[in-house]
Amino acid sequence: MPALPGLRRYLAGLGLLGVFTALAVLLQAEGLATLLTGGGLPVVLVVAVAARFPLTWGHGVLSGRFAASVRAFLRRRLLSSTSDRAGVVATQVTRGVDATDSYLTGYLPALVVSVVVPVAVIVRLFTTDLASAVVVVVTLPLIPVFAVLIGKHTRASAQWELLTKLGGHFLDVVRGLGTLKVFGRAAEQAATVRSMASAHADATMKTLRVAFLSALVLELVATLSVALVAVPIGFRLLSGDLAARPALLILLLTPEAYLPLRAAGAKFHAATEGLTALREALAAPVVSSASGTRCRRRGAPSVVLERVSVRFAGVPALSDVDLSVPAGSRVALVGPSGSGKSTLLAVLMGFVTPSSGRVLVDGVDLRSLSSSDWLADVAWVPQRPTLFQGTLRENIALGAPADVPAAARAAALDAVAAGLPDGLDTQVGELGEVLSAGQRQRVGLARALARTSAGLVLLDEPTARLDARTEAAVLSATRRLLPDRTAVLVAHRPAMVALADRVIELRDGRVCTGVGV
Repeated sequence: MPALPGLRRYLAGLGLLGVFTALAVLLQAEGLATLLTGGGLPVVLVVAVAARFPLTWGHGVLSGRFAASVRAFLRRRLLSSTSDRAGVVATQVTRGVDATDSYLTGYLPALVVSVVVPVAVIVRLFTTDLASAVVVVVTLPLIPVFAVLIGKHTRASAQWELLTKLGGHFLDVVRGLGTLKVFGRAAEQAATVRSMASAHADATMKTLRVAFLSALVLELVATLSVALVAVPIGFRLLSGDLAARPALLILLLTPEAYLPLRAAGAKFHAATEGLTALREALAAPVVSSASGTRCRRRGAPSVVLERVSVRFAGVPALSDVDLSVPAGSRVALVGPSGSGKSTLLAVLMGFVTPSSGRVLVDGVDLRSLSSSDWLADVAWVPQRPTLFQGTLRENIALGAPADVPAAARAAALDAVAAGLPDGLDTQVGELGEVLSAGQRQRVGLARALARTSAGLVLLDEPTARLDARTEAAVLSATRRLLPDRTAVLVAHRPAMVALADRVIELRDGRVCTGVGV
């Protein structure tokens, strides 16, 4: 699990502020004890009280800036996640990321202060009155012990799990609402959403009940602990065994020893949901990319995989794959679903870094190449091309200078564009509402055809789920794409396999056979 960026600096800053806070607490107690025993208004009291305000402000600014940077980091991480649970990711990006504030800006600073301030107070009590210091040392651990015992019964993690399930299911229902209406299942799904919402509400109420109980117990323990110090001090003061100033100093410092722990305990349950969301966000699998800086010459590359293995969460996706693709050749990858074909393409693009082994491009390790420079020389056609809000022309060009009409003609998309209200300038939307599945596939091919300088072509089953007529149009466009380029094709249908010079079979992440065609 990756660490949060800047966490060590943040904790160091909190620790430094905690030390100054502890110093201000001690000076304030000393000053009040002097003032209340007739010693006049000491300067240290004014300094201590005045220092508490900038220290509080500093805590707020430091924690706020760190939380903002963490939120941005988590959202970038989640949006680049390879998770196929879109609803869960959507809940994490919105509610989950925002929920981390309670942990980062509330509980974590309180936890640091609860370590620094009580230690400083206890040290000062030992120099003032040994008996009182021993009572504080014995009773102080009771607060975290009771907090842990009660915390074991909290339902905050279950509450978050129910919320993510509810968000994911609700998104799936909204996406498939048309289909549910057609088959008469909308009412049943509405009842399911209501049931999940009710379960989430019940879990929330259970969490709140535990939180209120925890606050009550912590306040009771802290009050009784202070009383164990205050009552003997009162008797000793009356008997003359203790002077007024040390007695006041002890009575002023003792609550300060328990206060930070009470504050941390009160914020614990509010932060549990945020901590759970933080852990899930950091555990989300993400796409990695090459981080090198070297550039290569443009043109059809030779690609060699040397004992490449890839594991996701400990599960092998590729195992010791050896594969050589000479420059200008065309290789088809075949095999059952889940055999590692798409993972191999992701490795070639640099989106997935091998767990072991390496990929050589013209004899150079792919990891040493600049990611942006390498991807600029790759034309990729996925199974389901992603469309963006904008015109058909913009979706083909993808922000790069390109001869869009020529690419559309080569992909047999010009006739489709002619039938649209504004031709290539028609708004297509993120889901490509005005285009069929086959037409969206041709948009993907047009993108690849528009990249005339790309030397490597990667096709991930571009004719899957297409009818025979659309498949013929896509295959025709694919033939125009391949000459003078190195190509790796993931294929199931014979027509796509026929475009290759060589066929490689993958099973369970391993190369089984290589047959010339």
